[in-house]
Amino acid sequence: MSNKTDDLIQLPSLDLFYDEHAGWLKERIERRYGREDAEEIVQDTWLRMTSTKSLGEVRHPKAFLLKIAMNLVSNRRRRRELAMRAETAAAASQDRIDANQTAHVMLAQIVLSLPESVRDVFLLSRIDGLTNAQIADRLGISPKTVEGRMTRALAHCAAQLRR
Repeated sequence: MSNKTDDLIQLPSLDLFYDEHAGWLKERIERRYGREDAEEIVQDTWLRMTSTKSLGEVRHPKAFLLKIAMNLVSNRRRRRELAMRAETAAAASQDRIDANQTAHVMLAQIVLSLPESVRDVFLLSRIDGLTNAQIADRLGISPKTVEGRMTRALAHCAAQLRR
């Protein structure tokens, strides 16, 4: 009959723990993740081990090390996925901004291409929100003239947008 304390592997220090298991851990991680990623994962695993208070209570050192390494791999994957999502969201946002800016520039060019008298009526109506009667009073023209110029402005804008 074995006692629980007899099953524990007594490891006096991290140095001894490292000496006994570093080679095994490195080989195992390299096989699973390749040499480039393995170096970083193994190094991070040993850094995590420095915070382990009582190495003497570790029953299965290899399983313990592998569990730490797998947790680190999971954390790295999660961080990479979050970073990729953030980059994708930023790129999509930039695309929307670029599309909006392009649309604004295009609309500004269309409005600027209107004859001045037509443009004035259009801007007073669509930007300032004035009624035809208010525009007529402000510009000193008849409401019928405002209506005609507004019709020309809208037709011009629609034709330019269809292009």
